[in-house]
Amino acid sequence: MLKELRFSDHALFKLDLLSQRGIVIHQDFVIDTIQAPDRRELGEGEKITAQKNLDDNLVLRVVYRDYEAFILVITLYPGRRSRYEKN
Repeated sequence: MLKELRFSDHALFKLDLLSQRGIVIHQDFVIDTIQAPDRRELGEGEKITAQKNLDDNLVLRVVYRDYEAFILVITLYPGRRSRYEKN
């Protein structure tokens, strides 16, 4: 990734909170989710949601904005694959 990647205070809080609840997600996995997502969706206000499988049932969803000089991770959360991958 050529651009600097920044984590918002909220995104860092979510990483810590998930870790306390037994879901350890490393920043490298978040970066990989942005660089090589399984799915990518455009949202409101130029937000982008990248999604990558965590296991057979869960995905990680990363909401970020791609600015000219850097990428800002706004928030992230795990979700059930079945909720986001409806056929």
